[in-house]
Amino acid sequence: MEFDPVILARIQFAFTVSFHIIFPAFTIGLSAFIAVLLLMWMATSEERYRRLARFWTKIFAVSFAMGVVSGIVLSYQFGTNWSRFSQFSGNVIGPLIGYEVLTAFYLEATFLGIMLFGWNRFPDWLVTLSAVLVAIGTAISAFWILAANSWMHTPAGHEVHDGIAYPLNWLQVIFNPSFPYRLAHMLNAAYLTTAAVVLAVGARYLLAGRHIGQSRIMLRMAVGMIAVSAPLQLIVGDLHGLNTLEHQPAKVAAMEAHWREADDSAFVLFGLPDEEARENHFEIAIPGLGGLILTHEWGGTYAGLEQFPEDEWPPVANVFFAFRIMIGIGLILIAMGVWGGYLWWRGRLFDNRLYLRAASYMWPLGFIAILAGWIVTEQGRQPWLVHGLMRTADGVSPVPGASVATTLALFVFIYGIVFSTGVFYINRLINRGPKEEAPTAHEGMPNRPISAAEEATRDATGRGPAGAPGRSLGNREG
Repeated sequence: MEFDPVILARIQFAFTVSFHIIFPAFTIGLSAFIAVLLLMWMATSEERYRRLARFWTKIFAVSFAMGVVSGIVLSYQFGTNWSRFSQFSGNVIGPLIGYEVLTAFYLEATFLGIMLFGWNRFPDWLVTLSAVLVAIGTAISAFWILAANSWMHTPAGHEVHDGIAYPLNWLQVIFNPSFPYRLAHMLNAAYLTTAAVVLAVGARYLLAGRHIGQSRIMLRMAVGMIAVSAPLQLIVGDLHGLNTLEHQPAKVAAMEAHWREADDSAFVLFGLPDEEARENHFEIAIPGLGGLILTHEWGGTYAGLEQFPEDEWPPVANVFFAFRIMIGIGLILIAMGVWGGYLWWRGRLFDNRLYLRAASYMWPLGFIAILAGWIVTEQGRQPWLVHGLMRTADGVSPVPGASVATTLALFVFIYGIVFSTGVFYINRLINRGPKEEAPTAHEGMPNRPISAAEEATRDATGRGPAGAPGRSLGNREG
């Protein structure tokens, strides 16, 4: 049996990066959510914020660990499966990934220990500061990784000598034409994805009558974030689309299954793209809308796939359907944000069971949209590995296809175990919910059993023996 090393190397990288991207996207948003909770705790002294932050920190720890484990494999694949690509672009991609380690990973690693294990051991301000710095670190990590990825789509600031790319201007390399749009789109997607998870968890607790106080905090914060970030994502996506039309017009033509510029630039709601026949079967389209979206002019036209060499076409069906899945989920999130905002305004957010039931199933939508968007981005770049400079087939390592097939099978097996275990443990943490913690000495309470005499001297706010300092524990849920 003959194995195609190019196809197998692509499948292997697509498989591993699809697993990996879920966790960094979640941790980017979740770290920001935890940091906001701790800042609110410091500002209000309400213990509910602290308990909620500790609860989500446990989930963050599992997600962060799974992201690190699944991400290490990707860097090795540059050498094992894509050595020719590494030789060509290593002078550009290598430093960018190195900067990510030096500026982001070290920052996260330094303060992550305090964030995870510093509760009741370090001052409250230091734990809060650590959470804020970890959140900043995850965003910086996204900055460098997306700079490297964006350069592969819109390479700039380099020159090529003897088949090797050399950087000339690092500012142009980093801030290449697609980078600002790609960074804004990905960061907003991460925050939106986390908000959908928080919304679903809070809704499930409310439906079950558990953790009422914390659930209301989660719903308010999640609805507020979705109501803002979901419409913002539509705007950022539109700007990103215009940038893609300028620099990667074949990708846009595949996204829209647009075959000829002479068409009326309709927006295809549904169809079955047929590359051989160069048409869409069972097409349902809105005339003129595609041109309006992409040129911002009614009747505007843009290049169709037939204007590009056929060997430079992306896989049209994959890109076409993935784009519509991403857009469809975005519209659902916008609707949930508007609906939730309206109920919040009317004072019915916490008792509208229809909304709570719908919200309780929202948690996977952000992840699906991210994966669909990744398919649009990466398969839409094909057949280029570095757009206009290196084809994918020219970037693989000279290794037998059987070797790649073997490692792919091992990755599927190991990732299946790791992913299943991680999701199972996260689900157990969510089922347990925020823990009701006993006060400790660090919180101004005696770190020992409390006698009846001491109990009798407590003030009405639960701050400990009368006149004793300490953070209030009177803000119990419900």
